[in-house]
Amino acid sequence: MANSLGAPPRHLPAPLPAIHPVPEYATEGELAARYADMKEVLQVPWMGVVTMAFAHYPNFFGELWRGLRPLCASRPFVDAVGELRDFCEQNVLELKPPPLAGRLAESGYGGREVDNIRAMIEIFSHGNFPYLMIATLTRSLLLGGEFGGENNSAPGFEGRHAPDVSQPFLLMERHHADAPTRAVYDDIMATLGLPFVNTDYRALARWPSYFAMAWTDLKASAVTAPHKALANRVYERALELAGGLPNPGGLTAEALTAAAEKDAPLAEIRTVTELFHYLLPELVVNVAYLRAQLLRRA
Repeated sequence: MANSLGAPPRHLPAPLPAIHPVPEYATEGELAARYADMKEVLQVPWMGVVTMAFAHYPNFFGELWRGLRPLCASRPFVDAVGELRDFCEQNVLELKPPPLAGRLAESGYGGREVDNIRAMIEIFSHGNFPYLMIATLTRSLLLGGEFGGENNSAPGFEGRHAPDVSQPFLLMERHHADAPTRAVYDDIMATLGLPFVNTDYRALARWPSYFAMAWTDLKASAVTAPHKALANRVYERALELAGGLPNPGGLTAEALTAAAEKDAPLAEIRTVTELFHYLLPELVVNVAYLRAQLLRRA
């Protein structure tokens, strides 16, 4: 099989498709086991909205994870994800995120509190990139792409690649939040064109005054051409890296398409995959920006 992944230029679908994420608390049986397996393989403490949205289509999601699981558990996948993260985090420094730790200290934040925020950001800095790679492969396959080569052997990754942090994973859901935080959520969705508030932002809103301050800086950057250009470059780099991966699970466009068509019209599922393939490059840039705000500086 040739390496032939490709996708049109990054584009937000219009109109936005309806998405129906299946939350972890609503799963049981085979789907609950699949969620647990995915989190264990990716070494993440949460199911991304992207995969919960895919799970609404059970045959599609089942075939997708059957085919991607051996890859996601492999060293080539972990290495590619790490390379994509490095690319994003190095380039986000060109946007010159303003330092935030000093302003937090002036507001009364102690060193341990700031370290807790850093730890939470680190969880997403690690975990978002596997989800982006999955979204890249998924949409490309539904557009008829293929990946892998004559030799699709992929040595497994041994040990941990996830950050060694024990930060409690708590989300500030909209119905938990006070009016100022809900206003920040509304501003995020309006500014970024989001149909929902990402898990990342809801986790960081656990520190409301930090989150409002961080978003003010991020918003000023997010509307600029260089910020948007970096999201496009991350999108393109993900396609390049995904196209070079082996295919130990033998996942094909034909099999994934056939599974999708058992669940819904193919156009519907393609549009859902297009939405997340658009959103995730911007999300990883934004989280890299939040991370850079809190980099320890001499």
